[in-house]
Amino acid sequence: MEFLSGQTTKEALELKELLAPERVGTEVKVNGFVHSIRAMGEVSFVVLRKREGLLQCVFEEGASALPVKSLRESQTVELFGLLEKDERAPHGIEVRVKGGEILTTPYAPLPLPIGKWKLNTSLEAKLDNRSIALRNVRERAKFRIQEGIVRGFREYLTSQQFTEIHTPKIGAKGAEGGSNIFKLDYFHRPAVLAQSPQFYKQMMVGVFDRVFETAPVFRAEKHNTKRHLNEYTSLDFEMGFIDSYVDIMEMETGFLQYTMKLLAAEYADELRILNVTLPNTEKIPMVRFDRAKELVSEKYDRRIRNPYDLEPEEEHLIGRYFKEECDADFVFVTHYPSKKRPFYAMDDPADERFTLSFDLLFGGLEVTTGGQRIHDYQMLREKIVRRGMSEEGMDMYLDTFKYGMPKHGGLGIGLERMTMKIVGEENVRETTLFPRDLSRLEP
Repeated sequence: MEFLSGQTTKEALELKELLAPERVGTEVKVNGFVHSIRAMGEVSFVVLRKREGLLQCVFEEGASALPVKSLRESQTVELFGLLEKDERAPHGIEVRVKGGEILTTPYAPLPLPIGKWKLNTSLEAKLDNRSIALRNVRERAKFRIQEGIVRGFREYLTSQQFTEIHTPKIGAKGAEGGSNIFKLDYFHRPAVLAQSPQFYKQMMVGVFDRVFETAPVFRAEKHNTKRHLNEYTSLDFEMGFIDSYVDIMEMETGFLQYTMKLLAAEYADELRILNVTLPNTEKIPMVRFDRAKELVSEKYDRRIRNPYDLEPEEEHLIGRYFKEECDADFVFVTHYPSKKRPFYAMDDPADERFTLSFDLLFGGLEVTTGGQRIHDYQMLREKIVRRGMSEEGMDMYLDTFKYGMPKHGGLGIGLERMTMKIVGEENVRETTLFPRDLSRLEP
């Protein structure tokens, strides 16, 4: 009888193992995709694409039992040879190939030149051939950075005694209200796809005090802009026993500081590939909504058109203002008007026209919405009535408050938007693995 130990030793080495100084000068076995082939007369350079990056392999005429002419892009191969240093090669190492074998061969030529440093093709072409386009080194690097953001979110909040939760994405009622809800038939009953985990994460504050979730949310918005998606990933947290809404902003600032350090330390290759300079998170300014409008109106001679919300151009100008005045990449805009915030947002006791809420702008684009919530049962019901809403479908949510809740608040971060701003893209689809928008359901 055989037993599994959970420990598997592979002969083929990964980049991290190959970079160990003691490996230089020894014979190694490696595998990967043939990413590119460059013939230089009697010497050919075959670059393998591995999960950690690129590895250069050198074929010298007559030195390899596997002829380089038998190789082509997108094959998977296993090679062996002598590992040597070469500062001109990726990661400063290369394999002088003695032999190997072809593991698999594609049936058709690649639809995109993924071996090139940059894919000079349209976004539509990249999205139509998404699984292939993502094999390009620069395209792939964006999503390694995205992984680092999620990892930073999870690691930092766990260190702050948050509990990770997983809430349903099919429900009876939307948490945000409005008409931007995807409706579906759920065994002959009406149901909706979750606009956010808002109700559930507030309920769970009564259980764990501090909770977070990383999950998809759905918005049936008929937008066709560079900043909107109909399905995106939201990084959400909710925390109880707060002193004020400022605690929420402090927690997000801590997450951003932790995450930028993590990216700098462990995603340096991807940052270099994309030529990314990480944003400044040392100190993040905060400004009231109405004051922010006044500042950009005065400095940039722009008339205030909508006193209840920020237009995209205003967000851009607020970002520009604080970059010019404070060298800040981020800015918290607080005290949004009550009529533009959901019913559960806590109104400012000093002026109930405004809420104890905020958006975080990054480079002039909103990437976070959050704030303090109403924790009092009667106050919550009264606001529902004032909004002309119905309590139907919210029984379990309201019962949570009937039986006691602490002062609490939280936020939601748009992962794809945050990634877009960090890597310097202009369209959120560039930093979405498989975008869902008005026109795209595939791949």
